[in-house]
Amino acid sequence: MPVRIPDDSDFSSFKDQCLSPDGWSSRYNKGGVTVWCREQDSSSVQKIKMRIVCKDVTAETLYDVLHDTSYRKKWDTNMIDTYDIGRLTVNADVGYYSWKCPTPLKNRDFVTMRSWLPLGSDYMIINYSVKHPQHPPKKDYVRAVSLLTGYLIQSNSATSSTLYYLTQVDPRGSLPKWVVNRVSHFVAPKAMRKIYKASLKYPEWKRKHDPTLKPWMYPEQNTLPSISLADLTLQRADSLENIDESGVSEEKAQHSDDEET
Repeated sequence: MPVRIPDDSDFSSFKDQCLSPDGWSSRYNKGGVTVWCREQDSSSVQKIKMRIVCKDVTAETLYDVLHDTSYRKKWDTNMIDTYDIGRLTVNADVGYYSWKCPTPLKNRDFVTMRSWLPLGSDYMIINYSVKHPQHPPKKDYVRAVSLLTGYLIQSNSATSSTLYYLTQVDPRGSLPKWVVNRVSHFVAPKAMRKIYKASLKYPEWKRKHDPTLKPWMYPEQNTLPSISLADLTLQRADSLENIDESGVSEEKAQHSDDEET
């Protein structure tokens, strides 16, 4: 299937999903973080939505933190690797991301097309999985599929903002129910708090690390090679390996410290 760069209607639909309470069930509400789940036809393809109010963090700072891959390596300890592959337009690119799963589950990775849009006092970043001929699935990873993942950042005041994170990912595998539950009750809230804490420290870090370099804000700074939409195809889940990890017990799994609340 052909790949399409999101337009204004896609961003509007994404914002509506973030803000609408319809069809969502609250799974977690503690310490300033709320997590909702929306059951899908397939039990392994959950749609999850999160919200955190970030006091003393501007919307623009949150937006910068989520874009800045150099800084992400400082705070995203579940990440194994991330890099940009190429740019499509001034507000769309393709990139790679891999992350650690609890042992003995296999680690997952993605190739996604990402698009972003500052709109008034709102900022949005959304992505979905694509296939790139030079970045096929890797031997030691399960290539997962982002059906839709993104962030909505809203400004509350000159010094406060609210972050929404919405994601629907096919992990390409029959995961144990405890893994699905752990994501909504431990992993997701912890990730939101880590973004908040990282955002509090970002202005000081950025002052010492190329303070004027923000290619997501200033397209003329972008040095990525141009790639064509024609080189990409939509990543369909059914074309990838599907593994059965449903028998892995929680007692045998090794959880990272980052999954604890």
